[in-house]
Amino acid sequence: MATAADTIGIEAKGGWTAFVDRWIYVFMAVLFIATVFAGFIPHSINMLGDVSAGKRPPLPPILHIHAALMGSWLVLLLVQATLMATGRDGFHKQLGLLAMMLAPAMVLAGFFLIPTMDGQVIDGIRHAPPPVAAQLRAVLPIVLNIMLVQIRIGVEFAILVAIGLSARRFDSDTHKRLMFLATSVALPAATDRIPWLPSSIPGSALTVELWPLLVLAPMFVWDLFRLKRIQRAYWIWLGVILVPGILMHLLWNAAGWQRFALSLLGASDIAI
Repeated sequence: MATAADTIGIEAKGGWTAFVDRWIYVFMAVLFIATVFAGFIPHSINMLGDVSAGKRPPLPPILHIHAALMGSWLVLLLVQATLMATGRDGFHKQLGLLAMMLAPAMVLAGFFLIPTMDGQVIDGIRHAPPPVAAQLRAVLPIVLNIMLVQIRIGVEFAILVAIGLSARRFDSDTHKRLMFLATSVALPAATDRIPWLPSSIPGSALTVELWPLLVLAPMFVWDLFRLKRIQRAYWIWLGVILVPGILMHLLWNAAGWQRFALSLLGASDIAI
């Protein structure tokens, strides 16, 4: 249930703090979208250029589907935050039903996308001219490491969205934070692609953790300032991401994981 501290933080009238209380989630949604644009626009331009130059096969339909679903989710997040900031909570609740359809579709599309995109690398190693195959073989360990990130994102996003949606009727403060925290677990897909951000990949997955945390920092710091404690949504988020995160770091660059991942992709015959 929402606590007295939450109520004071959200319902306070007047002053700059009340303004931030009302608009912080709109700001966070815009920040998420800007982060995704910064990562995916240059990456998409490069991919399309490679396709046009014949350096890679055509982009599969599932990639376009996943991009459309993720874009729709981010737009929905922004619209929902804006509706609440402007006091239109009735429409917010009606539109929230869309999240129940978008979220599972995103998770399914993401898990179909993994073998599709990684399979293109495998096919290139098997069938491309030797110089191209050698280049693809060199990046294969990175591809298999990224597979860990992708699986982790799918699992954590699904769990956090499910908890967040279930909390909407009895704890709106936790609900809204969990929807943003759920979205944040997918941010490594964008931050890892931002060309001007330092990256620890392929050596480690450190920046997979750090950059999304930096994007989340305004919401967390504001909550800490207003509530004088860590709101329960963050503890739920930590509990969900802890084990998958530890597993990802333990398996990163591990030969055993690479062999297992290749077997999942039907490529046990390929040596790393």
